[in-house]
Amino acid sequence: MPIIDILERNAALYGNDIALVELNPSILEPRRITWKEYELIEPRRPNYYRREITWKVFNEKANRFAHFLISRGVKKGDKVGILLMNCIEWLPIYFGILKVGALAVPLNFRYAASEIEYCVGLAEVSVLVFGPEFIGRVEELVDTIGNDRMLLYVGQGCPGFAESYDLLTANFPSNSPAIFLTDADDAAIYFSSGTTGFPKAILHNHESLMHACKVEQAHHGQTKDDVFLCIPPLYHTGAKMHWFGSFYVGGKAVLLNGVTPSVILDAVSSEHCTIVWLLVPWAQDILDAIESGKVSLSDYELAQWRLMHIGAQPVPPSLIQRWKKYFPNHQYDTNYGLSESIGPGALHLGVENIHKVGAIGKAGYGWESKIIDENGEIVPRGEVGELCVRGPGVMTCYYHDPEATAAVLSADGWLRTGDMAQEDEDGFVFLVDRKKDVIITGGENLYPVQIEDFIRSNPKVKDVAVIGLPDKRLGEIAAAIISIKEGCECSEQEMAKFCESLPRYKRPRKYIFADVPRNPTGKIEKPKLRKIYGGERLVEEQNKG
Repeated sequence: MPIIDILERNAALYGNDIALVELNPSILEPRRITWKEYELIEPRRPNYYRREITWKVFNEKANRFAHFLISRGVKKGDKVGILLMNCIEWLPIYFGILKVGALAVPLNFRYAASEIEYCVGLAEVSVLVFGPEFIGRVEELVDTIGNDRMLLYVGQGCPGFAESYDLLTANFPSNSPAIFLTDADDAAIYFSSGTTGFPKAILHNHESLMHACKVEQAHHGQTKDDVFLCIPPLYHTGAKMHWFGSFYVGGKAVLLNGVTPSVILDAVSSEHCTIVWLLVPWAQDILDAIESGKVSLSDYELAQWRLMHIGAQPVPPSLIQRWKKYFPNHQYDTNYGLSESIGPGALHLGVENIHKVGAIGKAGYGWESKIIDENGEIVPRGEVGELCVRGPGVMTCYYHDPEATAAVLSADGWLRTGDMAQEDEDGFVFLVDRKKDVIITGGENLYPVQIEDFIRSNPKVKDVAVIGLPDKRLGEIAAAIISIKEGCECSEQEMAKFCESLPRYKRPRKYIFADVPRNPTGKIEKPKLRKIYGGERLVEEQNKG
């Protein structure tokens, strides 16, 4: 069934229960609330801004926005862009779009004006909903995108070139517009993260979204009583599709704007969160803060926190070993997926398999996986090949890009992920690296993730990225960009000595002590590092590939 039916059901069954909470520690003064359905609650700690809505209000807001769009001529198959920071309006807007039969097109909040213009054009967006953080960027584009598109502004102080979402939608009917939809109808366009090139537009239908709900709930057993803490940006499949497991059973979600250890722990404590999905850098920061004495776990109510899971990138086993030291009662899981497979869950470790930390697991609920060579043949266990997945959550296509679609999606539904992986004797899959990040040095293949995992085991290392840089003799050499923990010092000679435990051909030839940039979903921005440190030629070659 279409995913909008779940919202209708939750409103009918749990109408007066809290559905969404917005918690924002960065806002010092409460914003004025004009919608009577929203309630401003005094923060439990200083400088915390909090809003909440019930399932009934959530559904009514979605319906009002749907009726508004219909009144402006938006119809089934049209595209509506969302350019918002995480806020309580985000998800009612998303579902309002789906209720029309239109396609939701979430946009990365880090996009520059030129990238917004590119993505809006590629996805054929006819309506753009944006928030106060994006006034400047959207204003730059008014002359190029404003004439053919409706611009809707969410927040106080609507700019003159846009219309106020709050004022326009408040008085529309709160009942469902009753647009007939099927699982096969298009639902959303997401954009690839762009870590290996310019973003591609990824088309998903309602079956994909519903499968994400079922997968997440099957993997983590969410119940109505669970409270999900959502920290990553909602424009990305990772955050929203993990929330879908709670959405599926009518559980509450907390949308947190803030990633510092104290803010995360305070949110878990004050909102009684039971499930938290973290990115590797945030988990590392929490552990560093505990070990340095910057936070004390005794200051927080954390007994109800039952599950910590991580995705979006390979997870260093040493990180989970440290985590279990301070949170011995937590269930732990890692999830693998990509936007082309509607986010997390195509593979998952499983909370019962913590002895296999380091693996991304086995095929998830309703999914199949295989590892193939360059000829498309399945490789023997233990050998490295490209990971492929198949299931109801695979994208329909790259929108308006049949050539790129054909390169990754076979006629029988197998999706080439671009990730190199190997399977152990028990059938667990381990990521080796991105296919385009493999370093070929003197004829040997180096997989950066393996080297990064080793270097992260050094107690002085906060983060690390290994990239290939051009070399006249060897073709490429491995260079390690290393971020050192606060208060620690480390030299190239010391790190080289530490890496002597690696096989000689795997040892980095160059050590650079600097920050390791990551995108909002936690992935290392290796193209940026290659450009900074002299690998422009490699970037060009990979983009061509």
